[in-house]
Amino acid sequence: MNIHELIESIPETMRGKPIIRGTRIPVELIVRKMGEGASIEDLLDGYPVLTRESIQSALIYAADVIGNENIIYLKTGTSN
Repeated sequence: MNIHELIESIPETMRGKPIIRGTRIPVELIVRKMGEGASIEDLLDGYPVLTRESIQSALIYAADVIGNENIIYLKTGTSN
């Protein structure tokens, strides 16, 4: 299965935020929990509907989004 097939965005679910397919668990929650020190095992215990593959998909999805974002620098008119 393609890693991105496990992530979906539905306007009526979680305000369209990317979620694990078939759940209401946002990608953001997974990334945030892991950033706070949770392990994959912690997430699997706390959210039995998750799989190791779905957690990895969420992390890859988040990295892809960040990796493809465009940064636009604007000059504000103030001098530094």
